[in-house]
Amino acid sequence: MQNVNNSNNNPSVSTPSFAVDVEKVILVTHDDNPIGEGWKLETHRKGLLHRAFSIFIFNAKGEMLLQRRALSKYHSPGLWTNACCSHPRPAEETKEAALRRLQEEMGFTTDIHKVFDFVYKAEFDNGLTEFEFDHVFVGEYSDEIHFNTEEVEEYCYQSISEIKNAIQANPENFTVWFRIAFPKVEQWWLNHKKDSIT
Repeated sequence: MQNVNNSNNNPSVSTPSFAVDVEKVILVTHDDNPIGEGWKLETHRKGLLHRAFSIFIFNAKGEMLLQRRALSKYHSPGLWTNACCSHPRPAEETKEAALRRLQEEMGFTTDIHKVFDFVYKAEFDNGLTEFEFDHVFVGEYSDEIHFNTEEVEEYCYQSISEIKNAIQANPENFTVWFRIAFPKVEQWWLNHKKDSIT
């Protein structure tokens, strides 16, 4: 499990809004076995382990899609991260939830498949804690993007090397989970390219 204290790295956090607690998340064990449900905000206040997902999208040129989180987000506002990340609802399959949120946030859907998972814990200045069992999906998309301005400030495609250099130079500009997952996705991408060539 990765433990990260994000208190000093992200001073500009937003105050959680009541709207965050209109949805529930799935509480899980360290093996991702469901053990109950929790309101989203309460779960993050108590730092309870819950199921989550992260989606990494590449275009036909092999560039990764990044989004900058909306300034109104309840934590990590304005930071760059992967194409989409969120939580499945109770009784919702993780892949179905991932496709739903990809459409809701970025305005498109595409085929995705899971490549790995990991657990991490990160504390924020506003008293919230992300403690997630994160399922990581990858997919390809090169067409138009019509993102949700309530979720996303802007987006771009960048090469793996450009992102790696940016993280090394200014890690505080990226979300905690993205910094943890990126090296694993980078390795997957290198293996994927090698396999596609051979």
